[in-house]
This record gives sequence, structure tokens and C-alpha cells, in this order.
Amino acid sequence: MAKQKKENNGKAITSVASMNKAIKGICNILRRDKAKGAKLYVPEITWLFFLRYLDLKDQQAEQRATALGQSYEPVLPSPYRWRDWAAPYDKSKTKEETISSKLQGWKRFELDHAGTDNYLKFINEDLFPFLKKLKDNANASDLQKVISEIFINKEKTVVISVTNMQDVIDKVQELGDAKIDDQHMFPISQAFEGLLPSLGEKKNDGGQFFTPREVIRLIVDVVNPTLDKTIYDPCCGTGGFLIEAYKHLIQQSPTPTQIASLKNETFFGREDADEAIPVLLANMALHDIDLPRIWHGNTLTGAVTFGDLFRGAPNQFDFILTNPPFGSKEGKAAQAQFAYKTGKAQILFMQHIIDSLADGGVCGMVIDEGVLFHTKTAAYKQTKRKLLNECDLFCIISLPGGVFVNAGAGVKTDLLFFKKGKPTEQVWYYDMTLGDDFRPRKVNKGNPLEYKHFEDCLNRLRLPIDSPERISERSWFMSRKEIEDKQYDLKAVNNNAPDFSDKRTTSDLFKIIDDTQKEIQNALSELMK
Repeated sequence: MAKQKKENNGKAITSVASMNKAIKGICNILRRDKAKGAKLYVPEITWLFFLRYLDLKDQQAEQRATALGQSYEPVLPSPYRWRDWAAPYDKSKTKEETISSKLQGWKRFELDHAGTDNYLKFINEDLFPFLKKLKDNANASDLQKVISEIFINKEKTVVISVTNMQDVIDKVQELGDAKIDDQHMFPISQAFEGLLPSLGEKKNDGGQFFTPREVIRLIVDVVNPTLDKTIYDPCCGTGGFLIEAYKHLIQQSPTPTQIASLKNETFFGREDADEAIPVLLANMALHDIDLPRIWHGNTLTGAVTFGDLFRGAPNQFDFILTNPPFGSKEGKAAQAQFAYKTGKAQILFMQHIIDSLADGGVCGMVIDEGVLFHTKTAAYKQTKRKLLNECDLFCIISLPGGVFVNAGAGVKTDLLFFKKGKPTEQVWYYDMTLGDDFRPRKVNKGNPLEYKHFEDCLNRLRLPIDSPERISERSWFMSRKEIEDKQYDLKAVNNNAPDFSDKRTTSDLFKIIDDTQKEIQNALSELMK
């Protein structure tokens, strides 16, 4: 019989530190089982967090309905609710009392007393298949479709030990009961937020789905999305841009009607990777977005895996926030969809982004710097010309090397910001490769790029376009004519940076050597006296 633990183990989770410790404890349990890397243990924690959160929300909705004297239909029936099969049961109650009255943890009680193998068997052979088939019901709700998508490729848990499984479940239960701050309706969403960066850590293989938080926050702040508009990410990974945009908008004091729109009709995204979809959907749900409008399929070819959640989406969007994958290649099926054909996915994504941006809409995106300076391939030049003709490319921020190295990408990257509707006349550049001392900025795990490092950049960007302060040792303008003369080479080349190079001539160096030799000779002569 599986071991039943005391709830909370006598320790309440009341601070971020205790929460982080609890998350680390969960990860350690999974690692000692079969989930050795973040790409294995993050998805495992994802579905557990999601079902715990779903049950918390369901209980709240049921309590509200009861208080109003209304009937309530739970999202999941018994015994598939967290409170049935996962929540701890009261050991002081008899088996008959617990099961017949369907008290908290009744299904877990039943499975624990039916033999060691039955608990994991229920999860793998009963729970997962049931959740996957929810969307097949004729009257399936949008939320039930989201649930099915989260579990669509989940065949079984990676955990093989019942004890480890229940240890993890008990810790997730504790996180759900925690009270940390008022920023998160459920602390479990805060816990999940703290977990996702592990995908981007060095030596983990999930970094392709993760953009550093500092970069996301900066892009959202510069683009500055507003209420009653649509927001889109054509390659949304784990949903970092959409979540940050939601946080940005919720701070704008939305009305109840606007909040309902934020939760259901504001955030749209596309993602092709099967392994990213569950984390993406759960992440959005955990942050209180009731209907994640996510299209599962290949954005560039149009091949769809599941598109029901995207139904009714507009063809163009008011704001686009994105980080197209580095180094991805596409075949003829994708190239056929675009005017300028190339196997480089980032070029195709840029065309898709320009076409998907509504007139007056604003985009902030990450781009491989190689795309900016490459001019030998026709599709590169044509796409950059399209960008400058249809949009005002008002800012390029040159990032230091190393920002994306933990995501498996050692390439140099830049940030592009543009507004659709009028052609570009000039581009304002800012060089983040220089540190506070104007020497090359070194970015690594011990010296990360932080949001505060962008302060000068943001302050200058907010100045009027004709302000003399727009130009500095790190910032400058490039005219449209200069860009055209360079064959649409948009690479940031900072000619304003202080020159710390050695200005000494060969004659100067020979004189220094000669003087030094004389000093040494004189010193030796003194010693010989």
C-alpha cells in the first residue's frame, strides 16, 4: 500500500523562498526517478500543476454557484478531479466512510488499498485516456478542448515509483494551499513561473522554447500593448510573450468587460512542437487566461494539427511579440506560401509577421543578426525591403553575445521594433554590447543581462525623435538612403563608441622597449657594484 503523508508535513508555504524550496524538492524527486532533465520533469510538473489549479478553480466556481442557488456542472466528473484521486485523505476516517461519501482523496484511498500497482495504472490507463477524449464530446466546452490538447500526447507518466509519484503530488497539493502574495490568484501559477526558466538553462534541451525573461519584458514594454486590442505570437513556445503581455495589460485597470476579453479574445498564438503545446496551454491557463487561442500546427506551411481553439481569430493583429526559431529550415511547402522564397525560416516568419500585422499595429521581435547583414541572397534583401516599405522600423537594439547561449543558440541577436502603415525614413540604433564603462559587455551565467541594464536605452527611446539626446556613445540614426546604399544591410555598426584602441606608433613602442632595456641595464649595473 502506498504511503499516505501528512498534509504540509507541518510546514506552511508562506514565502517565495519556501516556495522555491518546494519546487526544487519536486524536481529532485522527479530526477531521482526517470525525469533526469528539465525537458522531462517540466512537462511532468506541468500536467500536475494544471490539474491542481483546475480543481481549485472548479471548487471556487461551484462555491459561487451554490451561494447563488444555481446548479453547477464540474469541468471534470468524479473520479477524475484532483480532489478525488490526488488529494490526501483523512486517515482517521474508515474506508467505507471515505469512499461511500466521496470525501477528499476517496479514489486515492481506494487505489492505495487495492495494491501498489493500481495507482499508476489508474493514471496511465484511465485518467490520461479520459482527458484526451474530452474534446471528442459533441458538447465539449472550450476548456475541455484545452484539457484534451494538454494531454493529447501523454501516454503515461515518466514516474515509475508510486512513492515518488505521491511524494510529488503531496508537494503540489501544498503549493496549491500556499499563500504568497496578491499578484497571483493561485500561488501555483507563481510556482510554475519560477519553474519554466529551467528549460533555458545550459545543458537542458528545452531552451528552444524559452526566451529570457529580461528580453521578453523589454519587448513588451517597448511595444506597450493596450486594452481592447489583439496580441499574437506566431511561434509562441511556452507562451512567455503572451503571459508578459497579459500582466502588462492587467495593470491598466481594465473594466470587467475588458477583463473578460483579456481572458478569452485577446491572446492568439501558433506553435508546432508537440512537446511545447501542453506547457504553453497550461502556462496560459495557470495565469488565468480562460481560453488560450492557440493554433497547433506549422505556422509557415499552414498544416494544422488542432485548430479549434483558434476559430474566429482575425487575419491581422494589433500587436505581435515574438522570437522566431534560430537556424530552422523549411522546405518547398512553406516557401510556396510566400512571395520571397528561401529555406531560412526566420525570413519566412518575417514575411508572415509583416502580413499578419494590422495597419497601425506594432511588432517587437528577436532576430538573428545574420539576417540583418546578409545581402547576397535575394529573399533576404527583398524581405528587408518589404519591411522598410510597409513599416516604420523605428528601433534596432543590438544585444551582446551570450544572451541566448543557454537556449543552444550562440548566435548574435538583435531586437527589431516596427509599426505598420508608413515606410521607414530612418532607423534608431542602440548598442547594448557596450557595458557601463563602454567596453564590451560580457554576458554569462554569473553576469546575466538584466532589465536595469536597458534603462539608458529606454530613456533615450522615449525622447522626441529630434532630441539631441537620442544620439550618444551607444546610439545613433541610420537614414533610409544609407541602408539602401548598403544593399539593405541593417547590422548595427556603432561609430560613436569611445575608441580605446592603442594609438601608439611602432616608433613609440621601440622607444618604450629601448628605455626599458636601459632601465634594466642601469639596475643591473647598480647591483654589480
